Amino acid sequence: MSQTVIKVESLGKSYLLRHQQGAAYSTFRESLTEVFRRKEGGSSLETFWALKDVSFDVKQGDRIGIIGRNGAGKSTLLKMLSRIVVPTKGRITIDGRVASLLEVGTGFHPELSGRENIFLNGAILGMSRNEIRSKFDEIVAFAEVDKFLDTPVKRYSSGMYVRLAFAVAAHLEPEILIVDEVLAVGDAEFQKKCLGKMKDVSGQGRTVLFVSHNMAAIQNLCDTAIFLQQGQIQMSGEAPKVVAAYLRSASESAAINIADRTDRSGNQVLKFQSVALQDESGKALTSFQCGKKVVMSIRFKNNSGSPLRNLNIAVGIDDEYGQRVGFMSNDLTDQVFNAEPAQERVEISIPKFPFRQGIYTFSLYAKVNGEVADWVREAGTIDVEAGDFYGTGKLPPDGQGQFLFDHSFSIK
Repeated sequence: MSQTVIKVESLGKSYLLRHQQGAAYSTFRESLTEVFRRKEGGSSLETFWALKDVSFDVKQGDRIGIIGRNGAGKSTLLKMLSRIVVPTKGRITIDGRVASLLEVGTGFHPELSGRENIFLNGAILGMSRNEIRSKFDEIVAFAEVDKFLDTPVKRYSSGMYVRLAFAVAAHLEPEILIVDEVLAVGDAEFQKKCLGKMKDVSGQGRTVLFVSHNMAAIQNLCDTAIFLQQGQIQMSGEAPKVVAAYLRSASESAAINIADRTDRSGNQVLKFQSVALQDESGKALTSFQCGKKVVMSIRFKNNSGSPLRNLNIAVGIDDEYGQRVGFMSNDLTDQVFNAEPAQERVEISIPKFPFRQGIYTFSLYAKVNGEVADWVREAGTIDVEAGDFYGTGKLPPDGQGQFLFDHSFSIK
């Protein structure tokens, strides 16, 4: 049985937030006198808990993903595990040498060269000079910065910074590797390299804690995951189940209300009311993964008081630049609808959503008996997360098209 290398017990971190009373803009004289007013109680303090009552154990060789929306407490947790931030309450017990990559260039001295920073970081991690020297060539080859090895790192791009920082952290054989979202700075090819290296590290019996907003990367790398929400653990367990819970987390605000929109066209015999995106079990989503089944549930109101004959409903999908990249219509699928007065919803089922990670805008269009009934442009947005579309654990490289489609190869 694997031993416990990290034990977190009732961990909490609070900050005091000062709310200053007074005008948003002031003269220099008012700003100067404000210094004295503060001593007389001119401001109020609020205690904000970035993390509260967090407890979990990490076994040797575990690959754990930590997920949650911005402000959930992920980075605060990693900083406390890396002993950068001191807990307000609770206790952390760590058995093993920790290497952390939390921010671009963490632990680097900007005036020193890449070569010098490799030895400096190694020394910080407790490595001897001989140990660092034995790994030096591997680090340089992995980071792909050999041409700039003797250049001060302050002249490196953010991508070069990350490549070298990750290479040092991963190759100097820490027992525990902690990686924050900084990999998002690197290019797609290097991100794949990093994920592969983290798999190798964990395969050697070492432990990886990984924070990312890329759910496909979390599922590809991690066996288990922890979902943080408002500083507390919402769920922990098998990575696919936790990721699914995270993607459903804001379901109460998932429905897009368009009933009150006035910037619409048509005779309003039919009027769109709301749109909700749902998973295959019917739970509402605010975001979902590429390759997953999605149901678009569109509510409408029949203002005619009688059946709607020859009902045609269409959805157009635009990318972030306003270019039309998708179109769905029951006319194209040769499904003719005659909606009775009691019917008020149409559902569009998409077995494998084909669009890649990004934010898309959709418009709604309806015709009844050949006449435009309602047309709402930019009715809402669709937030698509990266997903394992092909079920292979591989993500397509960036810049290779907007959407994915099922296909297979054969040689004859």
